[in-house]
Amino acid sequence: MPRASRIAVATTPAPADVRVGVLALQGDFAEHLVALRALGADAVEVRTLDQLRTVDGLVIPGGESTTIARLLIAFDLLEPLRDLIAGGLPVWGTCAGAILLAKRVTNLDRPPLAVMDITVERNAFGRQVDSFEADLDIAGIEGGPLCAVFIRAPIIRRAGRGVDVLASLEDGTIVAAREGRLLATSFHPELTDDRRMHGLFLQMVAEAKAASAAPRPRARR
Repeated sequence: MPRASRIAVATTPAPADVRVGVLALQGDFAEHLVALRALGADAVEVRTLDQLRTVDGLVIPGGESTTIARLLIAFDLLEPLRDLIAGGLPVWGTCAGAILLAKRVTNLDRPPLAVMDITVERNAFGRQVDSFEADLDIAGIEGGPLCAVFIRAPIIRRAGRGVDVLASLEDGTIVAAREGRLLATSFHPELTDDRRMHGLFLQMVAEAKAASAAPRPRARR
């Protein structure tokens, strides 16, 4: 049984010196850029390894998961991105991005990043004509329910013991989860004017940047 999240989220935007990349190989990356910039972040497109190395956090947008997976390999980004995530880079995957973060995925013909302890089922709600919206309570986000847009969306079938479940549908289906500095949502927050999910991720990025800049305590002799 997934455990409920106890993550507290502030509503203030990230500082202006936080740079967030949006993977811009395919999908709705432009909408994420608009949302992040509206909150004051330095948001940039990422297509190369040099660009990837300049960001404090990364959004992997919705789109076609098999296409993005192939392009990560073609652009020689798959292994470097895995290494950066292992080193603490915050990453948020929406829809197709959530699929790519998962360690276990059904019906994906290319290897995902496989960095987050979740099991994801692709296209779990059917085709594009089966798209829908739902009001979701996101654990730790204030201000009432968030309108979530689901388009050919995946679902999180299983969350590992170290994963915090942030939101579920009325039937208990998990649609948002967090594991450390990794965030996965089945829906598309970038397609609405509600910026609270982007605010959550910016806070994660700002906290990670502050933690990496903080001096480590000296060991006792």
